[in-house]
Parts: sequence; C-alpha cells; structure tokens
Amino acid sequence: MTAPLIDPFQRRIEYLRLSVTDRCDFRCVYCMSENMTFLPKKELLTLEELDRLCSAFIRLGVRKLRITGGEPLVRRDILSFFRSISRHLETGSLDELTLTTNGSQLEKHATDLAAAGVRRINVSLDTLDEAKFAEITRWGRLPQVLRGLDAAQGAGLRVKLNAVALKGFNEDELLTLTQFCAARGMDLTWIEVMPMGDIGNENRLGQYWSLKDLRADLARHYTLTDLPHRTGGPARYVRLEETGQQIGFITPLSHNFCESCNRVRVTCTGTIYTCLGQEGHSDLRAPLRASEADAGLEDAIRAAIALKPKGHDFDYSRQQVDGQVSRHMSHTGG
Repeated sequence: MTAPLIDPFQRRIEYLRLSVTDRCDFRCVYCMSENMTFLPKKELLTLEELDRLCSAFIRLGVRKLRITGGEPLVRRDILSFFRSISRHLETGSLDELTLTTNGSQLEKHATDLAAAGVRRINVSLDTLDEAKFAEITRWGRLPQVLRGLDAAQGAGLRVKLNAVALKGFNEDELLTLTQFCAARGMDLTWIEVMPMGDIGNENRLGQYWSLKDLRADLARHYTLTDLPHRTGGPARYVRLEETGQQIGFITPLSHNFCESCNRVRVTCTGTIYTCLGQEGHSDLRAPLRASEADAGLEDAIRAAIALKPKGHDFDYSRQQVDGQVSRHMSHTGG
C-alpha cells in the first residue's frame, strides 16, 4: 500500500486540489449562475472527514495540497482544518499547503493561515476597476479584496494573482494588472476561460480571449523570457525582463497542457475528478464512511487514479463550445 499513485499514462500523482465547499460570497459570471442551488450541508464531508481523506492521499504520495471552493474561507471553522492538516508539513510528509481564494476573507484570516503553515496563496482578481469588479463578481466588493491583499502580504504570505482573460472585459487592463503586481511584488497568471457549467445568458465563445493573443500584446511592451519553472500546476511561465516578475499562462484551449498533469480534484462531497475537463468521477465518501480503517479508502483512491484519462476535450477551435462539462467550477474546485 506504500506504492506511489501512478496513472495509466505513467504520470505520478502528487498534487491534490480539495474543494471544501461549493458556496461562495461572489457570483462570478464565468463560474456561477446568479441564483445558485447549493448542495445540502448534510452531503458535505465534515472537517474531520476532509482531514482523514487528505491524510490518506498524503500517505499515498501527494506532496502538495491546495484548498479551494467555492470560496474556501467561507466554510465555518475552516481554520481548524488548516491547523490540523499542517501536522503533515511538520513531519515533512507534505511539501506545501496552500489555497486559492477570492480574497474577500483574507483581511480576517491571513495571519491565522500563515500561522498554520501556509506560505503562498493564489487570489482570483480579474479587474482593478471597482465598477467592473462589481459587474464580473455580481456581489463582490473590490476594496475589501484589496485590504485582504494588504493583510496577506503583511502576514508574510506570497501572493499570486489569477486573472481570467475575458474578451471585451479586461483586455484593456493587461498592462494595468501587470504594473499593479510588479509594484507589489506579486506574480500574475492569466487563465483562459473554460466551458464549465450552465451560467445562464453568458456566451462562452464570446468571452474567450486566447492567451496567444494576450502574450503577443504583452510582448509589445516587455521583453519576455520563457522559463522552465513549474509549480506543480499547468501554468507556463515567462519573466518580464524590465520588472523581473513572473507571468504565467494557463491555456487549456489554445495549448493543451495535459501531458504533464500530476493532479486530481476532490469535491466537498468526496467525489474525485481525475480530469477537470471530463465528466468521469468516482465516489470516495462511501468507502470513507464505511470503515474507520483506511484500507478501503486507499483502494478506492487507487481505483480512481487507474481511470484517469489522458487529457480533457475543451475545444473552441470550431467556433463552438466543445467539450463543455455540466458541473460548475465552484463544485469541482478551481
């Protein structure tokens, strides 16, 4: 049972992204519909069950754990989970504990996160224009997020901004966001919008801004040097020679990055998705609850990894949204 997790394509699985809630205090237009129906709380794994599940993955070779949502910091008592799981950092069995957040709760929780062993975080922020921020998030408040960034950096956390590239929305903020991050010592990663979930009247194809085009725009203003650097995720990085900062590109549409995929996602209900862009999934909640011993759970994890596909099917190239999956990003975790 100590053999590492190896998928059918000989990729070693060392990275778990765990969604601790499907709830969020924003309603970003590319992520959720405005009137979401959330999971009944009784279907969610308890914090103790989430800990046990993560611990099983860590025993099987996962070295990096990223907590996601929804918005992970809106889950009640979530800091107790961070404090508990940090024991794996102390023993050296886990290399990194981190999270992706919308930043809304960082002002309250940044210091406690740092105390629990979190060293870097990703904050989703698509615009620095307050009116546009309110539009894209529907419920969001930009000043609250900016105070959260201050709190995170004040607590010693390294912050990277994630911005979804949206045609006709933040194309004109490419340089603004770059300069904002450079001035604050933050890196920045751009993400192509992915076809996930029914989001009402939003047009996926109309939202799509290829990062090939974005990179070309950036190269007109900066000298870009490709970097071999990898963080365990799908981003490809360049350095802006004029500022020294790193800019990442996550390109599921214009460049499939699946060949190096080392990660799986588990939802707050204990469902494992071995590919973000495929519907295939397996249930880990039943074996988790079936016994206090972990042998059945570890068997179920291995069986799920054995079904991991080679890659996703996202495709906008035929001017239609192909490969769309039915679940919202907030359900699977970012």
